[in-house]
Amino acid sequence: MPKIKNNNLEIYRHSLAHILMQALERMYGAVPGVGPAIENGFYHDFDCKKQITEQDLPKIEEEMKEIIKENLPIKRKIMKIDQGIELLKKKKFIYTAEIAKNLKKQGEKNISFYKQGNFINMCRGPHLSSTGEIDPQSFELTKIAGVYWKNNEKNKMIQRIYGVSFNNKKELKKYFKILEEAEKRDHRKLGKELKLFLIDPDVGLGLPMWLPKGAMLWRIMEDFWYQEHLKNGYELVRSPHIGSKKLWEKSGHWNFYNESMYPPMEVGQSLEDAQAGKKVKVKEEYLIKPMNCPFHVTLYNSQQHSYRELPLRWAECGTVYRYEKSGELSGLTRVRGFTQDDAHIICTKKQAEQELKKVLDFIIFIFKSFGFNDYKVYLSVRDPKNNKYAGTKEGWDFTEKALEKVAKEKGLDYEKDIGGAVFYGPKLDFKVKDCLGREWQCSTLQYDFNLPEKFKMNFINEKGEKERPYMLHRALFGSFERFIGILIEHYAGAFPLWLSPLQVKIISVSEKHIKYCEELANKLRKENIRVKVDDSNETVGNKIRKAITEKIPYMAVIGDKEIKSKKINIRDYGLKQTREISLEKFIKEVLEKIEKKK
Repeated sequence: MPKIKNNNLEIYRHSLAHILMQALERMYGAVPGVGPAIENGFYHDFDCKKQITEQDLPKIEEEMKEIIKENLPIKRKIMKIDQGIELLKKKKFIYTAEIAKNLKKQGEKNISFYKQGNFINMCRGPHLSSTGEIDPQSFELTKIAGVYWKNNEKNKMIQRIYGVSFNNKKELKKYFKILEEAEKRDHRKLGKELKLFLIDPDVGLGLPMWLPKGAMLWRIMEDFWYQEHLKNGYELVRSPHIGSKKLWEKSGHWNFYNESMYPPMEVGQSLEDAQAGKKVKVKEEYLIKPMNCPFHVTLYNSQQHSYRELPLRWAECGTVYRYEKSGELSGLTRVRGFTQDDAHIICTKKQAEQELKKVLDFIIFIFKSFGFNDYKVYLSVRDPKNNKYAGTKEGWDFTEKALEKVAKEKGLDYEKDIGGAVFYGPKLDFKVKDCLGREWQCSTLQYDFNLPEKFKMNFINEKGEKERPYMLHRALFGSFERFIGILIEHYAGAFPLWLSPLQVKIISVSEKHIKYCEELANKLRKENIRVKVDDSNETVGNKIRKAITEKIPYMAVIGDKEIKSKKINIRDYGLKQTREISLEKFIKEVLEKIEKKK
């Protein structure tokens, strides 16, 4: 087995993309597009007369393995840009020639090429030193798709082959096992099986509706969210779903966020008037909100504030709407309407660092409460060479240093992204890892220099002068929809007791036991335990199987024996054996677990 000389997976995968393209050129005379390394693998775009199908992928894999076996040296060559363009034209590589011409317009003098055997193409690299450094068992081609060149619908549609790749066969097999498990945990599949939510095209794509169990799960989370916010010194505010065009022009969203917003709606007339073709007497344009922030700022500006009132911590579970292409929607994780667990902290410069620490503690508490103990943090700061940013250099310097200082003090595993900050402020993004090791974007903590300036926010300081406050945006779940989707997959639908929409299912052995089952259920309900009686006219075996499929934490079967002994026969989810326990002890057990968030 050839030994991998370079452990950098990105270089390894990039080299595999070029080997894929070489195989396509050999087999079909394909013309290359771009071929980068991506998460878990690689892809390459190409154009050729033959329409490649899934059935062709094994043959292409074999050709790639032959190229690996040939152990071709991979050599870099720098060319003058005009010379490189001529070479690409000669080979009729029209797509990479187009990229080279654009580089020339940008002032590039030279471009690099990589050659392996008879295959040569423009590429920045880097690559392995030889095709033989690839383990032929470490990759697999997975799918083919049609794509527009440069993802522009005005351009020609070409083809793209995806592959996955790891250091060796063992890691590749592990990846496919994770994929198999992920498919079982798919929240779209489980959401349907467990009757949690529904997305119906007649209602609208990307607009989830919640069935009773899903609505209960949401309510449990929201109640927990409200309780913990009140404990942490937050106050609650509420805002409407739409806002005047003037508001979004004032905030800057009208120009800077318009790619994610829906067009204005006319509210100066009724639908009936519009259908009749009547002209609007007084034009009133409103937009459905993509964010809650301008409303919170407007609330703040509705009265004068003193430094003695700060910090203000205002929170809202506000539903927002953002434009997404229909083809990019995905269950609960990519939607058009979602509820952000939003909050804005308005404070003085002296308070900013301490508020940061409090929010970080809150985020970590939330993650642990919902069973996420592994997470990565990304610190996005400005590009010092760019002057696109709102606010002052002093403000940016202070907030960037404060974010990094607090991240270090809290011992966070963070990665710095220079140039990753949006124009209005630096931020910390938190990505939790689920039980399969997948990263999910959740909490965000971000300073905003834009809105305080746009809305001329101020407070009266200790000297009796007006001073601009610091404003901190933050979301803990990110959005309820996405977080619930993540939770479903993390727990495979078998939620911990405190989160489970239904905690106990009582199963009657026959019709004569139903009355006693209802009596037990009422006693559990009085203790705020979520319970349901299955009194259907089915066999006990069928009822038990249904309860297992529903992933209910506790199942209690009640027949003559249980009524006589005044004990209940409990079966815990995931276990085959049952146990007898008194109702009083069972209630105590359940309440203790709920209290401990188990």
